[in-house]
Amino acid sequence: MTELQELLEIEDLEKVWEASTEKPVLLFKQSTTCPISAKAFSEFQIFLKDNEVDVAPYFVKVRETRKVSNQIAEDLETQHQSPQILLVKDKAPVWNASHNNITVNSITEALTNN
Repeated sequence: MTELQELLEIEDLEKVWEASTEKPVLLFKQSTTCPISAKAFSEFQIFLKDNEVDVAPYFVKVRETRKVSNQIAEDLETQHQSPQILLVKDKAPVWNASHNNITVNSITEALTNN
């Protein structure tokens, strides 16, 4: 499995969108000051650790890299939320969840059904 990578620059998004043409991308948007976001990010990390799924995982800290977070919402034409996880295939979002709906089970189900 590919290592979880943090997105720091808008230019990083092009590699994310390209990666989504080869394998599913899981993109997590988190707030570093929110306990709900911390719990959701933990669920995301548990999913990555415990599952042998071929995905490209990325995350962005919405407060620290606001421009990147905003660009994701614009590129994918999705409403910004935090925490939020998006499943991207072929440069398009096919599923997303936010807040307490981000669980190991919901991520597993999204990858199975999309």
